[in-house]
Amino acid sequence: MTRVSLDVRQGEIIHPDSGRILLEGADITHDKPSHVAELGVARTFQNIALFRGMTVLDNLMLGRHVRMKSGVLASFIYWGMAQREEVAHRRRVEDIIDFLKIQDLRRRPCGSLAYGLQKRVELGRALALDPKVLLLDEPMGGCNHEEKEDMARFVLDVNQEWGTTIILIEHDMGVVMDISDRVAVLDMGQKIAEGTPDDVRANPQVIKAYLGDTKGATTGGQRG
Repeated sequence: MTRVSLDVRQGEIIHPDSGRILLEGADITHDKPSHVAELGVARTFQNIALFRGMTVLDNLMLGRHVRMKSGVLASFIYWGMAQREEVAHRRRVEDIIDFLKIQDLRRRPCGSLAYGLQKRVELGRALALDPKVLLLDEPMGGCNHEEKEDMARFVLDVNQEWGTTIILIEHDMGVVMDISDRVAVLDMGQKIAEGTPDDVRANPQVIKAYLGDTKGATTGGQRG
């Protein structure tokens, strides 16, 4: 496999150098992020990307922006359709706040919250998009045991109660095996196994990658 080094300058976006990304049969490989969001794909980040000076409520309301249909003039005047839309979006955000059990934090600046709670708020902002597909980049990374258990429960509930397809990248094998329907394992950028958790757990290549002489593997779990 050829190894490459890549420098990314501020403001640039990384695009795949090969392959395609299909969503419901449509090629979205080179679509703008805003259009991908409109199609129903939301994500969280490995490194928390909340607006730290804004409240929990305001961060979640930002997650509704692609669902807002009122024009700039209507929003500025704040009456009629824009007002009704604001109320509807606020109701949806309050539902998510209740779902994530962060009712007492809605007016708190995100930067004042503990790390695990910030992870939960970031999940909420992604859910505010009402996504068809939710991409989670190490949602348990940096969390303690209790925080991991909470996040795993919320991820399962989103999938089972809301029917959202979830694709996650996570290095905690225990978490991946516990909550995933299907698991794919990457070793040095190459997929070495895919299947049910039990199948992957017994795969000799996976065992070697984790316990043998390689430098480790990245495991991605999927629910949907």
